[in-house]
Amino acid sequence: MKARRLGLGLAVALAFALAAALLTLTLRPHRTTGSAPRPAPGSASASGSAPAPHGCLPGRHPCGFPDAATTGVPAGVVLRSVPGQISSGPGWHFDPRGWVQVDGNGAVLSGLYIPYSVSVAASHVTIKDVRIVVSGQRSGVGLRHAHDVTIKDSDIHSPEAGAARLMVGVKDIYGDSTGTTVLRDNIWHTATGVQMEAGLIEDSYIHDPGFRQGDHVNGVTSNGGKTALLTVRHNTILINRRQTDAIGLFEDFGVQANRVIEDNLLAGGGYTIYGGQNPGGPAAHNIVITGNRFIRIYYPHGGYYGHIVRFDPRGSGNVWSGNAWASNTRYETAIAIAGP
Repeated sequence: MKARRLGLGLAVALAFALAAALLTLTLRPHRTTGSAPRPAPGSASASGSAPAPHGCLPGRHPCGFPDAATTGVPAGVVLRSVPGQISSGPGWHFDPRGWVQVDGNGAVLSGLYIPYSVSVAASHVTIKDVRIVVSGQRSGVGLRHAHDVTIKDSDIHSPEAGAARLMVGVKDIYGDSTGTTVLRDNIWHTATGVQMEAGLIEDSYIHDPGFRQGDHVNGVTSNGGKTALLTVRHNTILINRRQTDAIGLFEDFGVQANRVIEDNLLAGGGYTIYGGQNPGGPAAHNIVITGNRFIRIYYPHGGYYGHIVRFDPRGSGNVWSGNAWASNTRYETAIAIAGP
């Protein structure tokens, strides 16, 4: 009987070791970017350097959520360098002052390596299969009174996470752009991954933030004052710092309303989610936070202080449901209380 117990214990240990090995191997990034190859895994600027979410079921991707293998420029796409190999196309051109200007409605930027910011001042624009590598106090993609812009299957990052980090990956500069879609993008080494007030952020991987003194670090952030629908769905957002958040809804410029945060894999920040209700601010409403998975890969409470703050479950249309901790090889009992 003792030998049987020992044999069973050895089998279990081997099974867990194999599962861990499979998860580690499958998290290695394999998408390439043509003329600008991805840094080697484990280097300071590697796109897949975030640790594997602890306890998720073994599989191709962490807990079924986006990672470096499912986001960014698809493998096999060859990129042309701007401006060295190409400097303009229908509706866009390289500005010799140091950025790419998109000023034609319906412009499509595809298959490009751009070591500059992209300024979009037009509508119905598509940016796809593009790698943007830029540093400093600027945006990878800046939207200026633009509508129905789609940024998909692209990498946006700075070469380093320190003082030369990129300020924002995708930013709605004036807070009035609508219909923005951020889809399957890989964004890292930014102080803020995506900053916008309306549209859809889906199936993207925001991780390994950058930081310089004075930064507030955010995965996805909204500053309030606009009430068009903003949906943050099925993303992996990992902030390996004790400030500020993976998703932040703030009332800097007015009320927070009509926000949907659902089915995301989240970790880190001071609080992992800021839920829209600033102290003394207008009543946040229609804030729907459902089906998200919080992981403790950085801090025991998800974020340094907790998993959520400033969410008012009594607000009109506000919903907190189906959110849970991911632990061991299953999801634990749902988090029933919306508070730290």
